[in-house]
Amino acid sequence: MTKRVLSSILFVSFIGILSSCSVTKRYQSPEISTDSLYRDVTTTDTNTIAHLSWDEVFTDPALQNLIQRGLDYNLDLLSAYTRIQQAQAYFDQSKAALLPSLSLGAGATSAKTQYTLGASSAWELDIWGRLSSSKRAEFANLLQTETAAKAIQTGLISSIANYYYRLLAMDQQLQITQQTVINWDTTVATMKALKEAATVTEAAVVQSEAQRYAAEVTIPDLKQSIKEIENALSILIGSVPGGIERGQLINQQTLSSLNTGVPAQLLANRPDVMQAELNFRSQFELTNVARASFYPTLSITGTAGFSSDVLNTLLDPGSWLASISGSLTQPIFNKRANRTRLEVALAQQEEARLNFKNTLLVAGQEVSNALSSFETAKQKIAIRSKQTDALQKSADYSQELLENGFANYTEVITARQSLLQAQLSSVNDRLQQLTAIVNLYRSLGGGWK
Repeated sequence: MTKRVLSSILFVSFIGILSSCSVTKRYQSPEISTDSLYRDVTTTDTNTIAHLSWDEVFTDPALQNLIQRGLDYNLDLLSAYTRIQQAQAYFDQSKAALLPSLSLGAGATSAKTQYTLGASSAWELDIWGRLSSSKRAEFANLLQTETAAKAIQTGLISSIANYYYRLLAMDQQLQITQQTVINWDTTVATMKALKEAATVTEAAVVQSEAQRYAAEVTIPDLKQSIKEIENALSILIGSVPGGIERGQLINQQTLSSLNTGVPAQLLANRPDVMQAELNFRSQFELTNVARASFYPTLSITGTAGFSSDVLNTLLDPGSWLASISGSLTQPIFNKRANRTRLEVALAQQEEARLNFKNTLLVAGQEVSNALSSFETAKQKIAIRSKQTDALQKSADYSQELLENGFANYTEVITARQSLLQAQLSSVNDRLQQLTAIVNLYRSLGGGWK
């Protein structure tokens, strides 16, 4: 056995022994409990509205059209896709770090004429898993950008839906207010007739006119708010400010059941929770990279090519030269840089773990709030319906009694004011119910699948 062959065998054996001594740790998800994450909800049913597509949750054709336009043209979402492309490029680069480099060169020296043409290659062996950990960290970053885009998408869908429902609510409040002004016109006319008959004083007429104007003066603000919401919706769908085609609040359908599934499903359904865990995973791998920096790096370099002092004989077989060498570099004193890198990496890993836990807790809070808000709105709608019916009868009776001279004008004013407030509040109750459904769907992680 020649010395060269023996050296090669020993070298390969040495590499194998070192490769078995990896100092990196295998990733494990942090232990975080999801028990009782949803307040007052105990269920083992894994059915969840998060698994529904957004067009199953939002069935209004006009709203579906707005959401689709938002998914196609929203600038924040399009920007998120470009960040995915950037992360993909960095991940591809991290994979290439495991491969040897290769370069080609040619030259000539003038002191003692020498012509060269050859190639050189260098390869750092990933003995301690530093390069592999770096690759896994970049892969986690790539997945983070993808989940970030999903989070933007779920947020976009919920924002469009919430703005849309607010727009419908303001449309209905405007309609109610305009009808109230018309009703006040009738009351004012009645007051004037009664004043002519000396049944009421001029003060009653002026008072009724003042209440009529009090209702009318809110109309410009309602119209302004409607325009602002239209403009905000236009931006969300990547369009210039303008009018929005829409339906009516009364025609909006709600889901027959609001299944939440079990809290543990947030880990796979909610994008920001997934993103927080991926951030922890990236920091975990970067800690591996910092830990591996304490150990030696082994590089293999090789050169091959032609060298001759006569240009005509440069490519002759006799001009061929080749060499291969290995180097082992062990850091000894590096001004504490490696230790600092590891300490910072460990602290950042712990920070990422705490952020992951906090993100999960916030997700549970949002689900709990949305469920509670829906139930609250449901109760208010039932009670408000009875209140509105009673106030409508009160306003009708007071108007009839006034016309027949049996009611005081203050009774009519009070009845109409109370009715208007109840009608406007009933619209807000319905808006709260619809908004709660939207927020629950987003909080559970719906909208991106």
